[in-house]
Amino acid sequence: MIKRFLIAIIALVIVAGGIIGFNLFMSQLMTNIFANMKAPPVPVSVSEVTAGSWEPGIEAIGTASAARGTDLAVEAAGIVREIRFKANDTVQKGQVLVQIDDRQERADLASAKAALDLAETALKRARELREKGVSAVSALDSAEAAALEARAAVAKIEATLSTKQLTAPFDGTVGIPQIETGAFVAAGTPYATLQDRSHMRVDFALTEQQAALVKPGMVVNLTSEAGDMALEGTISGIEPKIDPNSRLVTMRAEVPNAEGGLTPGQFLHVRVALPVEENIIALPQTVVTASLYGDSVFVVREVTPEGADEPQLQAKQVFIKVGRHAGERVEILEGLSVGDQVVNAGQNKLTSGAQVFIDNSQSLVEPAPAAEN
Repeated sequence: MIKRFLIAIIALVIVAGGIIGFNLFMSQLMTNIFANMKAPPVPVSVSEVTAGSWEPGIEAIGTASAARGTDLAVEAAGIVREIRFKANDTVQKGQVLVQIDDRQERADLASAKAALDLAETALKRARELREKGVSAVSALDSAEAAALEARAAVAKIEATLSTKQLTAPFDGTVGIPQIETGAFVAAGTPYATLQDRSHMRVDFALTEQQAALVKPGMVVNLTSEAGDMALEGTISGIEPKIDPNSRLVTMRAEVPNAEGGLTPGQFLHVRVALPVEENIIALPQTVVTASLYGDSVFVVREVTPEGADEPQLQAKQVFIKVGRHAGERVEILEGLSVGDQVVNAGQNKLTSGAQVFIDNSQSLVEPAPAAEN
């Protein structure tokens, strides 16, 4: 009985040992297979690093306003007799826009002109009599004074009449009427806005350091918030003092607006173009990978691994130092040299040292020698 029990135990140990040994053998075999297995090459698209022209610029946000624009107001109180414009009408300088009731002033003017005619006749008669020596000098002086007073009375009433006829001070586009026919309006009541949109101004602010780089006459590129409009202007004015509250310097650019794309009050992206620099290395921003360790790119280089007969293409992660940004490109200060092959598509599939092959058909960016804006 004991003999059979021992034989069973020995058989069980042999079977268990065989199973364990087989599992250890298979595990080691799989480890060796995966250790010697090479990952297939990863397809990447590359761009050659070149040095070229770089147009630096200063970015800001500006507000558009008309070169000539004002809120029109009533000069003298009265009843509105006629409104001679509609919203968004294009008006000419001197065109009558609003007529205030002036019947009383016209009646006063007729009376003043009749008094002037009488004074002029009396003056003429006094001069004739004085020439004949039959009147005193004081009579001529009185006649001349009366004539002057009559002329002044006519001029005063004509000036009052002119304030009842409201005209456009310059060519432009008139806004929505803010008064109604038949309404009584007081002096100073605004009745519309007038904007000359053929020529616009854009005001924006820069820091003290940025303002030191800007001079009158520099080119300014403007784009709308939606990006559907692009215009060009020039710096026309720089505020001679720094705002003590914001520590910013106000700039003004003159912008032709013949097509009427700009509207007063519109927000715009402003870029002041600085002098062009040569021999600058720049890359699309999508090529650069940012991380906690810094900015980096993948560079494709030809290497010959130990024991290999032929060279292979490998992607190496290279840390770089970036500088200024301009549009979709970024300046590279350190880390790359002219002629390097930089991966511009497929970086997310790469690790440093990965074997790759070049397939530029999947490129997401156009190769460019330098940043041009």
